[in-house]
Amino acid sequence: MAHHALVGTAGARAPRLGRPVGSAVTAVGGVVLLLPDGEPESGRGPSPLAHAAALALARPLARAGRAGRAEGLVAHVLRYRGRGWNGTDARLAADARWAVSEVVRRYGDVPVCLAGRGMGGRAALRAAGHTAVNAVLALAPWLPEDDVAAAPEPVKQLAGRHVLIAHGTNDARTDPELSYRLAERAKKANRDTCRFEVHSDGHTLREHHAEVTALAADFVLGALFGHPFSRPVADAFAAPPPLGLRMPLASGFGRAPRR
Repeated sequence: MAHHALVGTAGARAPRLGRPVGSAVTAVGGVVLLLPDGEPESGRGPSPLAHAAALALARPLARAGRAGRAEGLVAHVLRYRGRGWNGTDARLAADARWAVSEVVRRYGDVPVCLAGRGMGGRAALRAAGHTAVNAVLALAPWLPEDDVAAAPEPVKQLAGRHVLIAHGTNDARTDPELSYRLAERAKKANRDTCRFEVHSDGHTLREHHAEVTALAADFVLGALFGHPFSRPVADAFAAPPPLGLRMPLASGFGRAPRR
């Protein structure tokens, strides 16, 4: 079967899906597609560091699928053509759409969650219009500044999907207020939108890594396999703005209570 891969301007470089992360599953019931961080403008190849960071989230998500009796969960990390969004080319979003189509080619009609960090978060939100996508997880998404001369970042493609955004309040690289504004517009187009604030954390969300990973797993298993969302996630979806869009991620989220 032929691959309809995108070819970049650098020559033969094309996006790749790569091998599934974690142990193989016998029957695939859902796919989480990890989209690494990128840069606004760049002609360089994909970042190995950003790929490693995406792998670091893919592995616990795959484990959570097995532990949560969602053995049909498969995780893949996309290898972009390059690391640059590059203006109206929106290359990372184009690569993400290609990757969803490749997932469908490989696995058939299975639900897909796009999960991205930074510029990968923007790609996840932008590529959500693919019919196979039913969930979007955007961590510290890198969004454009409001510009009266440019069209606002689209949100209509998020309708009908579960959308969760998480952002550190001390993020010096991507403005958390911009992700709040996008979430506010998205909530009008799609009530299944929520946003968590990770207080005092920065762009990498390293200080609350365990909580963010647990939040991601809770969301992915709920969105793809119909598992009940945890109380904070369910409350965030149900609460009207601004409460459901400024939900604090509690310290210790996902940890079993001590007996």
